[in-house]
Amino acid sequence: MTMAETTEKKIHFPLDKIRNIGIAAHIDAGKTTTTERILYYTGKTHKIGEVHEGTAVMDWMEQEQERGITITSAATTCFWRDCRINIIDTPGHVDFTIEVERSMRVLDGAVCLFGAVEGVEPQSETVWRQAERYHVPRIAYINKMDRVGADFWACVEQMRDRLGANAVPLQLPLGKEDFFKGVIDLVTMKAAVFHDETLGAQYDEVDIPAEYQEAAKKAREFLVEKVAEHDDQLMHKFVEGQMPTPQELMAGIRKATIKIEILPIICGSSYKNKGVQQLLDTVVDYLPAPLDVPSTKGKDPKTGNELERHPSEKDPFSGLVFKIASDRFAGGGNFAYVRIYSGVLRAGSYVYNASKNSKERIGRMLLMHANKREDIEEAGAGNIVAVVGLKDLKTGDTLCDEAHPIVLETLFIPEPVISLAVEPKTKADRDKLSTTLQRMTQEDPTFRVKSNEETGQTIISGMGELHLEIVVDRMLREYGVQTNVGKPQVAFKETIQGKAKAEGKYIRQTGGRGQYGHCCLEVEPLERGKGVEFVNKVVGGAIPREYVPAVEDGAREACQNGVLAGYPLVDIKITLFDGSYHDVDSSEIAFKIAASMGLKEAARKAKLVLLEPIMTIEVIVPEEYMGSLIGDMNSRRAVIQEMGNRGNVKFVKALVPLMDMFGFASAIRSLSQGRAVPSPMEFHSYKEIPGNIARAIIEGEH
Repeated sequence: MTMAETTEKKIHFPLDKIRNIGIAAHIDAGKTTTTERILYYTGKTHKIGEVHEGTAVMDWMEQEQERGITITSAATTCFWRDCRINIIDTPGHVDFTIEVERSMRVLDGAVCLFGAVEGVEPQSETVWRQAERYHVPRIAYINKMDRVGADFWACVEQMRDRLGANAVPLQLPLGKEDFFKGVIDLVTMKAAVFHDETLGAQYDEVDIPAEYQEAAKKAREFLVEKVAEHDDQLMHKFVEGQMPTPQELMAGIRKATIKIEILPIICGSSYKNKGVQQLLDTVVDYLPAPLDVPSTKGKDPKTGNELERHPSEKDPFSGLVFKIASDRFAGGGNFAYVRIYSGVLRAGSYVYNASKNSKERIGRMLLMHANKREDIEEAGAGNIVAVVGLKDLKTGDTLCDEAHPIVLETLFIPEPVISLAVEPKTKADRDKLSTTLQRMTQEDPTFRVKSNEETGQTIISGMGELHLEIVVDRMLREYGVQTNVGKPQVAFKETIQGKAKAEGKYIRQTGGRGQYGHCCLEVEPLERGKGVEFVNKVVGGAIPREYVPAVEDGAREACQNGVLAGYPLVDIKITLFDGSYHDVDSSEIAFKIAASMGLKEAARKAKLVLLEPIMTIEVIVPEEYMGSLIGDMNSRRAVIQEMGNRGNVKFVKALVPLMDMFGFASAIRSLSQGRAVPSPMEFHSYKEIPGNIARAIIEGEH
């Protein structure tokens, strides 16, 4: 019986033999293709799926197969050298950045892919920042070494310059472009030459060819030096002029990789089946097991004290819900992906949702392979499983043992920047629309829904045009809801620039019991991105304590609906400093209304301004079209950040206001005869809109 078979119903795998990894990179760097090869070599699939043919196992949604891109992060499990590898294949498109964010939160290690021609691209930098945020150890895989223009050393330099990585090659390519035939391993100082006729499954281990000897010797010395900087034993040997054994060097590389002190670099061509087994070896050899990463920290929901959970089945159960997906195959319910950090999770047992203070029963537990699944009874610490039957769950919720509650750190969720109005086509669609939208907001935390009270329209918001296009497409195909869709609208916001005080009074006498609410508020600006902060400074019982939450609710609700043009009011500190009440007539609703009136009055006095989302964009363009491109970008209020050469073409990096960027892609294609290539826009920050444009927007709203 193989190790794989013994784990079918109960997963209790030695923790040092588990690797939870993600594969992340810029769009089109070959993430899904690489994952498909991994599944083939580890025996999970018997035929290699191809993205461009729409047969990739991991891209199982119809929208993914049509567009040849990854939209949701798919999870799968495979085995290599007695290790269980849980892999999450993440999207590269910036509109689906939450999928990468939530994957990074629960992974122990990541494989960052880079195209050998393109090098470090804009989304590679985003992925890098996300991995930095969660302190995820990484290895870099330079893919597409067979492409014309492939340049291994240029990629290494870009990683050092643009990402600030301590990039250290563990391999050198054997040939490049059409002549790429294998890799040189700098640890063992051997070369692997692949057999094309066996889809790369077989390769010969040979001595390093004479013409590569000198380069390999230099590169190995550099590798030893860099690893020795973080290992006293190796440094001692290095200073004395002794070369470490391959085993000593591997131990040093593993230690430095896990501590994020070096970035090991390997190379290959996934599409041509070269270097993928070596990539798997590198994952097993150098990326951390759950035991190698620091214990998970969280807080006691009752006391707020910091708690720790160790990656052990003996510790009380704790797990983080990092993704919710609708399950059309199991009665239309939802299932949740859970990373188990400690203890054991069993099907049929009850768990405590510490984020919601509620109990949930685990119906079924599944081991996922893209969209196929396998029932299991229980799973131990270090594993990633899917659970069915949980009702009241959101991304970022902590599940734990009720006797030992803990709330784990949740994940960073970016704000949506673009909106659309949707309306149902028929009465039957109207009934289904709200249920469908509710389910989709549960699945995707960056997708928001609200109603415009003035027009009665349903407004959906997301991370970009493609994001909302996919949402509308999924509503039709998966849920059968037909909609009419308005034009994309930019998610503007409002803020204040000064300090101001105002009072809100709501007094009504109607013969019987009246309404009385009175509060005094002060508002002041906060720095960008801080949201809304409420502080209670009432002393001496001017407002009874039980009415303070109503004041906060009223003020926050008024911020949601805005003051200037109906956009959310953000980056504002609201201080409640005085007020009064009536023994009989005061009520929560009266204080809520008074707070809303007071907040609007104070905000009007505090110099209200409109904010717009600013995006970063990078455009690759042949030199002869550079002038036309700059002209077009200047007309869109772009601020050029960087210009330079990339191979034989130019690139321009700029900050651009989203409201002026609709139609940009088609405009630059026509002015460059289709040769300029824009990267997907990525949110950068909110900035104040110039006065004349702001006036036009406000007048257009009213």
